[in-house]
Amino acid sequence: MIRLFQTHRIRRIDELEGMWEFTTTSEDVEDSVFPTTYDFSLPVPGCWETHPRFQTYRGHGWYRRKVTVSRSGPIRFEFHGVSHTADVYFDGRLVAHHYNAYTPFSIVIPDAPEGMHELVIRVDNSFSEASALHVPNDYYTYGGIIRPAVFEEIAEVFVERVHVTPIYEDGEWSGAINVLVRNVSSTKRVIEIKGRLADVDFVVGTVEIEAESSIEISRTLAFPGVTPWSHESPQLYLLETRLYDQGIAEPIDDLIERVGFRIIRTEDGQIRLNGQEIKLKGVCRHEDHPLVGAALPLQLMVADLDLIEDMGANAIRTTHYPYDQRFLDLCDERGIYVWEENHARGLSLEQMRHPLFAEQCENCNREMVENHYNHPSIIIWGILNECSSDTDEGRVHYERQLRQLRHMDASRPLSYASHHHFSDICLDLADIVAFNVYPGWYVDDEPGHLSDRIKKWADQAGGTDKPFIMSEFGADGYYGFRAPPRVKGTEERQADIVGKALEHFLERPYISGMFIWQFCDCRVTEGTGWLLTRAMTQNSKGIVDAYRRPKLTYETVRDFYRKDG
Repeated sequence: MIRLFQTHRIRRIDELEGMWEFTTTSEDVEDSVFPTTYDFSLPVPGCWETHPRFQTYRGHGWYRRKVTVSRSGPIRFEFHGVSHTADVYFDGRLVAHHYNAYTPFSIVIPDAPEGMHELVIRVDNSFSEASALHVPNDYYTYGGIIRPAVFEEIAEVFVERVHVTPIYEDGEWSGAINVLVRNVSSTKRVIEIKGRLADVDFVVGTVEIEAESSIEISRTLAFPGVTPWSHESPQLYLLETRLYDQGIAEPIDDLIERVGFRIIRTEDGQIRLNGQEIKLKGVCRHEDHPLVGAALPLQLMVADLDLIEDMGANAIRTTHYPYDQRFLDLCDERGIYVWEENHARGLSLEQMRHPLFAEQCENCNREMVENHYNHPSIIIWGILNECSSDTDEGRVHYERQLRQLRHMDASRPLSYASHHHFSDICLDLADIVAFNVYPGWYVDDEPGHLSDRIKKWADQAGGTDKPFIMSEFGADGYYGFRAPPRVKGTEERQADIVGKALEHFLERPYISGMFIWQFCDCRVTEGTGWLLTRAMTQNSKGIVDAYRRPKLTYETVRDFYRKDG
C-alpha cells in the first residue's frame, strides 16, 4: 500500500510489494559486476536485518525482480525509501542513484519496450566517506527497500506533482494550486489541466510545454463552504487533477492528492491554527520495531497511533528524519499535529564540514517538502537536531537550510531542536524556539526553574515573542525493572522524572508545546563512545518498550495529558 487513498484512476500502476530475490556482495566488487546468483528471497518493503543471516549486516545488498511493460512507451518507478543508498538498474543499465533512507525518489524511462524486464536495486547501508548524514548514531540505520515502491506506465506528458496552499481571507477559504507537468517526448505539446476539489470543478489552464522539459502552472481558486482541518475536526478533501492533450476529449493522465484547509501561524509567542492558540502535547518517535526494523506495516503504524492518542497526546515529532507517507496520512485523518524534521542528528562541527553535508541536507529538505507538502497534519518543518548552532560556521548551515525551506514553503513555521541552552546563536533564524532538556536525568535542575532560565536567556538571544517548545525531555526506564528505592533505570524513576517535567511544563503559559523523548524504545548503532555503548544497543527512554508494552510512565503521561485537555 503506497497511500491510504487511491492516487490514480487513469494511470496504470503496479505496486512492487512482495518477495524479491536477494544476495550480498563485498564492497570491493566493481560497480559494473552484477551478482550471478541470488540465494535468498526477502520481502519488500522490508529490512534485511529481519533475516537470521543478516541481523547485523552492513554493506551491499542486491534486490532483483521482473516487471512487465504492457506497451512500448514511458514508464516510471517511485521508491518511498531505500536505506540508505540506492543504485537502480533497468535491464542492466544504471538509471538512478539516490542517497537517504527516508525520502522518496522517482525514475522515468521514456522509451521502455513492451515485454518483460529486469529491475535490480543495489542497496548500501554502510557508513562510508560518501555518507554525511547516515553515520553511527543514537538510532539504527537498517538496510533494504524499507518503504513501498511502485511501477507506473505513464503518458508522454504527465502530472509529476500538485501542491495546494490554503488561504483564508475575509472569512472565506481559497487555495493556491500549483501543478508541475513533465513532457518526456521529443516534441512540443499543448496540454490542458483540469481538476476537482471540494465539489468545485475548475480549469487550471492550457500551456505549451517544450520537448523533454517540465513546466509549472498555478491558479488560485475560491472554495466556499469547506470545513477547516483541525485536531478536533480533521476534515480532508480529495484533489483530482486531470491532464488533457490538445484536441483529445479523454484525459491522458491524472494525479489524486488529499488536502486539508488550515492556516498555521506564530504570533505573540503562540502557535495558532486557524487563528486559535494550540498547545502541542506530544511525543518523539522513531520508526523502529524489533520484528520489522524500520519497515513498519500499516497495522503497526495504527497501533502506535492508538497508544499515542490513548495517552492524550495530540502531536508527534518525527525524530530524526522524514516519515513514511502512510503514517502521515494517518495523522491527517486523526488530526495529529506533526513536526517533521530533516535527517541530521547530533552532528558535530567537524561532521558538518563533511564535503557532502550541505548537498545531502539540501536534497533531503527538497524531497521532504516536495513530497509531503499537502499533509495538513504537518505544521512545523524542522532541521538539524542538536547540531552546531552555537558556532559561526554552524550558523551558516542553519541560515542556508531555513532559507531553502522558506523558499519552498512559506506557509509553515520553521524550527530546530537545540541542546545549546545558553550558547545558541541561531534562535533569530527560526520561527519557533525549541530546546532539548533532560532535568532529573542528565542534569539535576528542577524542570520549571530550568525552563524559566532558558526562556529568559532565549528572549535576549533572538527568541523574543516566538513560541517556546520543550522538544525533548525524558529518562531511561527498563521495561520490567521495578524497585522500591526507585533507582535510575527503574520504571518508577522514569515515571517520576517525566511526571515532574510535565507538571512544570504544562503549567507555564509561555510553553507552546512539549515532546517527550520518546514514544518507544529503539535500536541504536553499536560502537565506541558513551552514545554508542547503550545497554542492549537500545535507547530505553521509551514510554513503551520496543514491543509497545507500556511502562509505568505511560499512565503518568496519560494522567497529565488527559487532565490538561
